[in-house]
Amino acid sequence: MRGMITVITYGTYDMLHKGHINLLKRAKALGDYLIVGVTDENYDRSRGKLNVSESTKKRMKAVEALDFVDKVIVETHKGQKAEDMVKYDVDIFAIGDDWIGAFDYLNEYTHVEYLPRTEGISSTQLRKEHFSKIKLGLVGLGRDTEAFIEEAQNVSSIKINRIYAKDFLAVKAFTKDNELIKYGHDNYEDFLDTSIQAVYIDTVLDRHYHLIKAALEADKHVLCENPIALGKEELKELLHIAKKRKLILLPAVKTAFLPAFNQMLKVLEEGDIGEIREVRATRTSLYREKNYPDTFIAQGATNILSSYPSLLVKKVLGKHKSIDFFDQEENGYDISNLIITRHKGGAVGVSRVATGAKSEGDAVISGSKGYIYIPAPWWLTKSFSIRFEDEHKTQEYKYEFAGSGLRYMIAEFASLIQRNKSTSKMLTPTDIVEINRIPLEYDEFKKLRKKES
Repeated sequence: MRGMITVITYGTYDMLHKGHINLLKRAKALGDYLIVGVTDENYDRSRGKLNVSESTKKRMKAVEALDFVDKVIVETHKGQKAEDMVKYDVDIFAIGDDWIGAFDYLNEYTHVEYLPRTEGISSTQLRKEHFSKIKLGLVGLGRDTEAFIEEAQNVSSIKINRIYAKDFLAVKAFTKDNELIKYGHDNYEDFLDTSIQAVYIDTVLDRHYHLIKAALEADKHVLCENPIALGKEELKELLHIAKKRKLILLPAVKTAFLPAFNQMLKVLEEGDIGEIREVRATRTSLYREKNYPDTFIAQGATNILSSYPSLLVKKVLGKHKSIDFFDQEENGYDISNLIITRHKGGAVGVSRVATGAKSEGDAVISGSKGYIYIPAPWWLTKSFSIRFEDEHKTQEYKYEFAGSGLRYMIAEFASLIQRNKSTSKMLTPTDIVEINRIPLEYDEFKKLRKKES
């Protein structure tokens, strides 16, 4: 008597369509029990699929609703296919014939079968039919503007075609030979009156509040360099306006959206390193060597850089209960700061930022059983390792990383707009408040110190 034949297949299954269903039926026909692996959106982005329109949860539910599918799992990382072959005692791995040869290495674990796809239909085609491009305008001619434009070309759901800046001549020069950005404005109201749905703001910090508020009141979604406000009440006001109008207000802290960074947080949840005792992260940059203007450097190391280590600390340890600063000043602004936060259960966050000193930009999450190490530059997370007292137990994780990393942030911003979601799980309103609190509390600390002196 023939034993039960287990078949497994994988896919994104965005906007589940006839082509997907036909392929799944062909896979089921090969055996008795069909397992379908739905790729997690974070893993999809790590593979360069930046335009998936539906969430992992929604795509899994759609596949689970098919009566001929026996089990649905989520695929989160490279190498999982081989692991699943062993785990589920798979007899046949089935995949579309557009992948012919790519998975031959899995014949070591099971039989690989390439199946014909249905011609004339694809998720890419359906997305074009169902979603119009999101029109986005640029605000300011900051250091990251050019990189943002370049990275946005990898997110097909975004279209950038206009820019605003106070300096008319600078705007004119910028748009003159730019094939993508055809329209320039030096009047912000006129700029916001156009058909754009969203803005990316990259200006000096003290202009953020006014620019964001005007954009939100014009019903535009906002992605802005951090910190988004330099005052506690201003921050609360902006978040309130965004919530009331059901708009996205997202700080442009790209680390929060990197595939490897988010996978690291998921691995951390498994508890392998035990109870978290300390999170230590460093970010330094000698901006003078990069020819940044003194007006930029004078904004201070805490304002410019603290959002990155404080993001890691918040994601791992939660809100801080108390905070201490150990800064070094030059010409009235901080060129370095050691920021120590205390959290629930006695855990400690140690964040080191500097624009006038250079240190190793790595991060360590210390636990009662082991630790996670993220090599420099940790804020551009490409890999991490779990390490224990027994070195033989070390686990290494490596992920693909494309461009400067901005594309993953832009993809999340576009995805939220398409899904009519006003908040991101990767950077929640609570996260936003916490990472913005650090420079605000430092400002209060400096004022108090001046009074005491």
